[in-house]
Amino acid sequence: MAYSPRKRARSEIPHIKNWPEGGDSPKIQGFAGFKAGMTHTLVVDYRPTSTTSGMEVQIPVTVVETPPMGVAALRFYGRGENGLEVIGEEWAKVDKELSRSRKVGKPGPKEVNLERVEEIRILAYTKPRVVSGVPKKSSDLMEFRIGGGSIDNRIEYARGLLGKEITIRDFSKEGDMIDVIGVTKGKGFQGSVKRWGVKIQSHKNSKNRRDAGNLGPWHPAYVRSTVPQGGQMGYHQRIEFNKRVLRIGDEGGEITPKGGFLNYGEVRNSYVVIHGTIPGPAKRLIKLRDPIRRKGVEIEKPEINYVSLASKQGI
Repeated sequence: MAYSPRKRARSEIPHIKNWPEGGDSPKIQGFAGFKAGMTHTLVVDYRPTSTTSGMEVQIPVTVVETPPMGVAALRFYGRGENGLEVIGEEWAKVDKELSRSRKVGKPGPKEVNLERVEEIRILAYTKPRVVSGVPKKSSDLMEFRIGGGSIDNRIEYARGLLGKEITIRDFSKEGDMIDVIGVTKGKGFQGSVKRWGVKIQSHKNSKNRRDAGNLGPWHPAYVRSTVPQGGQMGYHQRIEFNKRVLRIGDEGGEITPKGGFLNYGEVRNSYVVIHGTIPGPAKRLIKLRDPIRRKGVEIEKPEINYVSLASKQGI
């Protein structure tokens, strides 16, 4: 029952509700990219308590293509009766590809009571036209928090980004831990056995072997939500906490396997290699965030000895 109700996500674009506190200097606390696929690498095990510490081990990795994002606006938050509320915005002159698909604000500074500002965030937009593996053409607008340092330093840092491009290196570096937020692969309507893992009933059952044994007692005279039944499976927003960034590269050709990634193709922009798996199928928009429950050792840069570029076509 950890994730209930198991209904379809509201949007394919994941949303971030909470942000961690920043460090001593201001920085962007999030970024977005497109999931390309998986491969494997040979890495010197950096975990000090591992039985293979210091040895070369094979680990699965996920490649996320992260083209630059544009900063369209700044959004200022102040304390209201029900928590943080928007008290002002500053917009830059944005690209036509963004203004065609949505309503944007007029460029230029607006009067904002900076004494009330408690938090500042940027409105950044993706540029899917430069990504060959994604058929999407319209940009997606999303919000990222600026954290670290004093509020005056954050405002100055954010205004320096307005109307410019940001890259994955502005958000993270090799060896850092991040959280990955995405919408999982949808599996449609599934029965209770596949959806909840209930046991298939005996062959003596005369009705349905793949249903729950019973739907509950006579009283209360309704079926409770805890009873495993069929319904939507997959296409849920999920978070993977504390994933290690193993490599950040600028040339996508150096990470693309022979024949391209399955259902994606070639990586042509900057990319990030993440230890392990992340939610969602290929081409899915993925959001990255500073770790909110940080665990793991601090390392400067993982020692990668080999990255498999063998064909994933099954030939």
